[in-house]
Amino acid sequence: MEEKILDMLEELCGDSIVREDTDINLLEEDLIDSLDYTELLVSIEEEFGIVMSPSEFTRDQMDTPAKIIAQVRARMN
Repeated sequence: MEEKILDMLEELCGDSIVREDTDINLLEEDLIDSLDYTELLVSIEEEFGIVMSPSEFTRDQMDTPAKIIAQVRARMN
């Protein structure tokens, strides 16, 4: 699951830094914008069958690859 999410993020961000530093702030580093974020949530839903609405999270709950992975992992249990 973690590798698949990192694949998604790397494709969206166009940068492998998301694999190298899973604590990088995607928003502050301008690696992802709100449209990319929505696309990511749709991809997660399609891949894992987990519905994650953008309104359910604050920006700081999903602003790093590590936090995104943790949110998906929590919903899979």
